[in-house]
Amino acid sequence: MKKTISGIRGIFGEDLNLKDVLEFCGNFSSLVKSKKCVIGKDTRPSGSMIKETASAALMVNGVNVLNLETAPTPVVFREARKYGAGLVISSSHNPIEWNGMKFIINGRGINEQELPQVMEQQEVLKSKIGTENNITSSYIEDAKKIIGNIENNPKIVVDIGGGAAMGYAPELLTMIGCDIKIINEKLLGCSRGPDPTSDELSELITMSNKKEIGFAFDLDGDRLVVVRKGKKQTPDVTLGLGVAKSLELGYKDFVLSIDTSISVEKFIKEKGGTVQRSKVGEANVIDLMLKNNSQAGGEGSSGGFILPEFNYCRDGILTSGLIASILETSEFSEILNYMESYCQIRKKTKVDSNFHDRVIEELIYKISKEYSEVTTLDGIKGIIDEDSWILIRKSNTEDIIRVSAESNNKIKCKTIVKDALELVNQSYDKVR
Repeated sequence: MKKTISGIRGIFGEDLNLKDVLEFCGNFSSLVKSKKCVIGKDTRPSGSMIKETASAALMVNGVNVLNLETAPTPVVFREARKYGAGLVISSSHNPIEWNGMKFIINGRGINEQELPQVMEQQEVLKSKIGTENNITSSYIEDAKKIIGNIENNPKIVVDIGGGAAMGYAPELLTMIGCDIKIINEKLLGCSRGPDPTSDELSELITMSNKKEIGFAFDLDGDRLVVVRKGKKQTPDVTLGLGVAKSLELGYKDFVLSIDTSISVEKFIKEKGGTVQRSKVGEANVIDLMLKNNSQAGGEGSSGGFILPEFNYCRDGILTSGLIASILETSEFSEILNYMESYCQIRKKTKVDSNFHDRVIEELIYKISKEYSEVTTLDGIKGIIDEDSWILIRKSNTEDIIRVSAESNNKIKCKTIVKDALELVNQSYDKVR
């Protein structure tokens, strides 16, 4: 079972069972000061069981449950702003046998200070049992107000992946003026897995060749992958396209995770914007946004564009509408050309988590001697030149260390990654 500020996740019936759901949701109820909590689930077979159990745990502690049934993560986050708290039953892009819970307070995911209150036994004062009521969301109408209408009626293929985006993404895109074709509407018989980032998306690639663009969602609808002219785009491109539209809308102050492409930062600054860097992770990006009252940003590694005015989470559905609205414009072509001149590679190598900190300490010493500019905000990042960098980070949930690099020269980027992986393995051998 994985327990982080991003949520609790595990294989249902093995790592995660209904007793865990009762315990964690009971603890979470101590954080729900409004005594109201929105709840929604993705399309996993275990979703209904977990949602009913979670609702019972909240209600027995006096929390009134507002039920969205099957709804994407961004929709639950949006509605949680109105009621004070939210709970998403999902394991995001993990395999179907997995499931989990994401906890929301005041429209944002729980932070590092709140996580222990969910993990550890809390004493909740007994009160009248809460109620449960079904609600509907104004998400589509709210999103349309930000995006506006599209006049050129772009032709788009939408790959639902059998997930919760059905009922929301196609409706939003149609409402703003797109001509859409839906594939993989149902989970049963879906031609791909739940994670569009790692899947080849062969059906979407084929279908979108005759369309202007293709969009693929994960099971809970917060992650978006873009397919353009038969080519699956990198997550950084998804983020970059969202950024391009937000600049057009007048947003200037951005937060980007430390592993986001330098091309996105350069594009923002060229357009008169400002950029601050956060640790990797959606919650870390949002934390810095809240501290500095930033207007937009996101995380390159997940393609997660975030618009705090609308939602304190990465929002694949809103982003699909924002991207659709700039198709065939100069902004769309400009950001794509800008980003295509850069190469980014992400790799990982096995390192026992017991040695993670010592390996990173060893690497800090070695890399500090090699590069003139080094930051230890999250792992260690070495700036090689204005167009090239290397980032080495430990995983919080796996026995691996991640290596990311970028350069405007593909061969150089491959060499940077190869050398960094060798350096990690040498340091691991030394500290063992």
